[in-house]
Amino acid sequence: MADIDIESMVAPASAEPLKPIPTPVDQVADFPHSDEVPEGCVVIEDDFADTFFFSTYITEEKYVTRETKEGHLDLKLTIYTPFHDDPNIPDGNHENGWPVIVFMRGAAFFKPNPASFNSLYTRLSEKGYAVVVPEYRPSTVAPFPAQMQDCKTAIRYVRRNAERLGFDPGRIALFGDSAGGHTVLVAGFTGDAAPDTPEYAETSAEVSCIVDWYGPTDFVKMNYYPSSQDHNPADCPEGMELGGVSVLENPDRSREASPMTYLSEDRPTPPTLIMHGGRDLLVPFNQSCRLYVTMRALGKDVTFYKLDNASHAAYGFRGDQAIGLVITWLKERL
Repeated sequence: MADIDIESMVAPASAEPLKPIPTPVDQVADFPHSDEVPEGCVVIEDDFADTFFFSTYITEEKYVTRETKEGHLDLKLTIYTPFHDDPNIPDGNHENGWPVIVFMRGAAFFKPNPASFNSLYTRLSEKGYAVVVPEYRPSTVAPFPAQMQDCKTAIRYVRRNAERLGFDPGRIALFGDSAGGHTVLVAGFTGDAAPDTPEYAETSAEVSCIVDWYGPTDFVKMNYYPSSQDHNPADCPEGMELGGVSVLENPDRSREASPMTYLSEDRPTPPTLIMHGGRDLLVPFNQSCRLYVTMRALGKDVTFYKLDNASHAAYGFRGDQAIGLVITWLKERL
């Protein structure tokens, strides 16, 4: 270092130490520009726009305790909240708190690994949404309607704690994938109606809108379309959701657990976005078709995107285009 004359190549801006320049968060972009360009430094003059990597807080808290055969089961929420002082977060209409997405992670009605979708939650949060990911009872602990009841309880918990959390209680959306899509459809279609749960009952579980990614909608019809698995046995995902019984041998129970059962012309239904891959090997594409045509026939606000060559949660769903469709749709409804 002694042989390198750094000062002659990168001279200080001042002969005397400078005082700090007070810079409020909303004036960061106007901080004085540096005109230094050391020899060999490449100057890129295009304006770079931040599109991701905004600050996101990740916290966790218990929202309910359920009684099971094994004893007490504490269920927690993982919460992804945009950094409230970051002026670069787009679509930042959060004067009354952040709009909320309650995301139910699917896992064939078994115990999910919600963290496997961390990148999705963060991307949604970066776009100006608080994302709440609840734990819920899997079908091996409690069959239908346990999962959607846990979803409703989470919605109510979020709404009653909205001021503390910095959320807008009037802007809550549901978003779920696969079995989680099934859960948000039933929870969103029923709201404060049965099948319900008494926890925080004084607070509403109604939501502004629903996003369903490739969720099962009509259990009895799943085996009538191509699939990589049998959707009838007692130990299949749908059979376990019914309580460990055959799907086709229990049509009444199957209908009770199917989201379409809870659609009616006289009950208001939240606007719903359906997205499904044309090569889905686990949940037949027809499941979303059945939901879509039923909702249209009932005059509901429903949007359906077929990702033509996408599979189940892949080959199209893990990209900016799919997330962009969701964000664009949410902007108009949340």
